[in-house]
Amino acid sequence: MKKIGAATVLTIFIMVIIIPLATVWLLGGPDGTAEKYTAGYKGEDVPIKVYLHEQDKVVEMKLEEYLKGVVAAEMPAEFELEALKAQAVAARTYAVKNMSFFGKKGSDEKHKADISTDPREGQAWISAANLKARWSPLSYNKYWAKVSRAVEQTQGIIMTYQDEPINAVFHSTSGPKTASAREVWGQDYPYLQSIVCNWDNNSPRYHETKEYTVPELEKQLGQEAGIIAAVQNGNKEAAKILSRTESDRVDQVRIGTKTFTGLEVREKLNLRSTNFEIGQKDGKLIFTTTGYGHGVGMSQYGANGMAKSGKKYQDILLYFYKGIAFKNMHGS
Repeated sequence: MKKIGAATVLTIFIMVIIIPLATVWLLGGPDGTAEKYTAGYKGEDVPIKVYLHEQDKVVEMKLEEYLKGVVAAEMPAEFELEALKAQAVAARTYAVKNMSFFGKKGSDEKHKADISTDPREGQAWISAANLKARWSPLSYNKYWAKVSRAVEQTQGIIMTYQDEPINAVFHSTSGPKTASAREVWGQDYPYLQSIVCNWDNNSPRYHETKEYTVPELEKQLGQEAGIIAAVQNGNKEAAKILSRTESDRVDQVRIGTKTFTGLEVREKLNLRSTNFEIGQKDGKLIFTTTGYGHGVGMSQYGANGMAKSGKKYQDILLYFYKGIAFKNMHGS
């Protein structure tokens, strides 16, 4: 019987033991599950690279400590604890989906960071020093303890769909319905669909009215829209909503002689949402908005309304993100 050399034994060991183990870690198990999000996870020890947009620098933090700054920045600490927990899980999921620690490319490629503190690009975040300046010393101790409980009592928990972390987007106030990702961004996610939301009616951001003179509108929307001529000619339809999305947000609107998308009007006029009505009075156009934010995913005021009614954070998240599952990154 021919003897097997040391080099052959080493080759067999690598092929039979090392490569399969590496494959399991990379793919998350023989069935391709999300076990890769538990490999090496040590709670708050996981490093996350954060781009501080106001300071224009990248810093490394511990994930769970970073999340406390996100929850404090993204949601009022006066909210119910279960709403804060829902925010913590959403923020953790959003971060994990972008972290290089888990093999992702990061959400801020320009600065080679996992995530940005600019809410337009990532998640808002606030430092403890800035929180102390915002809150009184007594309030800081109270609210920081509450935010910390929300993060610590959900430590390691993320939302998944088909074993992958979801795109856990959220917004302030939805109005009667949330929006689907497809109608806002043109990309469909099974868990980001339009749903009825009757939980955020008491949000202070539920309605807002803004009035614009014709010169102001032409400055914001462009002279080519012909708004001045339309109003001066007594046109009672100087602005008309042409179509709406499935969640009743504005899809197409004509202002003057030009057609805009609802998103374009929202951005150009700094409106709270694309769910708006337009009226005319005394030579002005009056925009009345319902809701605040893009409307996709979890309504934060809706989450608080649900928490006040006795719902747990799991109930809240399952309501806003359809068909998702929860995974504990500790593997338990």
